[in-house]
Amino acid sequence: MLILSVVSIFFFGCANNPKSDSDLPRIAMAGIAIESSTFSPAVSHEDAFRTHTGDSIFSLYPFLSPDSSIINEATWLPTLRSRAMPGGIVSRATYESLVTQTLERLANVLPLDGLFFDIHGAMSVEGLDDPEGDFLVRVREVIGTDVVISTCMDLHGSVSPRLAQNTDLITCYRLAPHEDFMESKKRAVTNLLARLKSGKGKPAYKAWIPVPILLPGEKTSTRIEPGKSLYGAIPSVIDGEKVMDASIWMSYPWADEPRNHGVVVTYGDDKAAVGKAAEELANHFWRVRHDFEFVAPTASWEEAIQTAIASDKKPFIISDTGDNPTAGGAGDVTWTLTRILDHPAFKKANGPSLIYASIPGKAFVDQAKEIGVGGLIDATAGAEIDDRYAPPVRIKGEIMAIEDQDEGRQTAVVVKSGSVSVIVTKRRAAYHYENDFTRLGLNPRESDILIVKIGYLVPELYDMRADWIMALTPGGVNQDLMQLDYQRINRPMFPLDADMEDPDLSVRYISSSDEIKR
Repeated sequence: MLILSVVSIFFFGCANNPKSDSDLPRIAMAGIAIESSTFSPAVSHEDAFRTHTGDSIFSLYPFLSPDSSIINEATWLPTLRSRAMPGGIVSRATYESLVTQTLERLANVLPLDGLFFDIHGAMSVEGLDDPEGDFLVRVREVIGTDVVISTCMDLHGSVSPRLAQNTDLITCYRLAPHEDFMESKKRAVTNLLARLKSGKGKPAYKAWIPVPILLPGEKTSTRIEPGKSLYGAIPSVIDGEKVMDASIWMSYPWADEPRNHGVVVTYGDDKAAVGKAAEELANHFWRVRHDFEFVAPTASWEEAIQTAIASDKKPFIISDTGDNPTAGGAGDVTWTLTRILDHPAFKKANGPSLIYASIPGKAFVDQAKEIGVGGLIDATAGAEIDDRYAPPVRIKGEIMAIEDQDEGRQTAVVVKSGSVSVIVTKRRAAYHYENDFTRLGLNPRESDILIVKIGYLVPELYDMRADWIMALTPGGVNQDLMQLDYQRINRPMFPLDADMEDPDLSVRYISSSDEIKR
């Protein structure tokens, strides 16, 4: 099967690259991406990952479509790209399996001139620190040190010195929410192409500055200050070949590893310019550290629900933040839903209309499918993985809708209990788009209250909101970092050590990838 895949890749490259010859750079594409919390009891196994191999990888990158402007600039050699919804720590067996598959495919497309390394940067693995750094070292051992590697990451990833050293061109998103994720990936690819086509290869200098700040993404949104201006300053320090690119990583606060802290990386061919750019951004980051605030008003659960009930704006959106599956939560904490179903305001059908999205419960969904739409169900869901805060929740009501998707896709049911419409899913899920609700017969715009397991709202929900509050609820991605039992991150760290002295933010130059450093 692997031989057939390689042959398929070869013919895809030829069909979409009529000028293909020995002068075109050979660029492979690979990556494993997940954001995983070590403060959640969940474990991510291989079935949580959606893996693309061979030609299917091209579907992930519109800028490499058959009619794109750069498809004919290289011989593209996709190997394996695997991505999972954020979740718990990755099992070591899963990590080893995905890495081994990637390395085997890379070995079969050698020799290479370049590699597009597409990762998230916040993967946690059982018994292993800095998985992305480990992964890249193992990639280097297969493809060699002459290959130019361009890496693209989420700004909530972490950049260890090992990762920075073994890559050559590294960049990350500049917007949170990540509306520029595809633009950033394209930047990583076009920077790689430019260096290969010009013959300049690896940039002469890389600067890496750790910034001892660790904040939740909900406090570092680029929609508001100071994140907006901090990331907005990046283009001003980029100066062609002198400083090719500059990036700021906020890192990921729900993993307890020494690498988890803010980082600035710049690179280019002018040592002084590269160092100056890194120091300028690092000092800017540190200077505004006290100004980071939550992107929306926050409150305890009790305050949030009373505010929503009293409001005449709809939909009034409440973010159930502590178990946000898009940040690494288990997704099945029942603490909030239990309180909703027990609240007297929602006991009767004519109470304030509320949609709750969502809680997983495979057995619940299977039972609902047997009963059918219009039938009554009385069963429990949730808390199969994370029952630290509340047990499985009892949901008793009428089955209003059943969405039975094709194999491999989500199956969900809607149960009406009093004035509450609860979405119960076969697997944990995040509801981001209006269509996620309307295909279940729900109208989120007309609901008095809409509760989603998410932190900062994705653009479609953000545009839909009439009002919004983030409830500080418990879970594996608790927004109150002071409640997390950090044991291994470097200290002092702001804001955990709010009165810490100013750190040394002078430039640290990272050596070239000409030598593999493990």
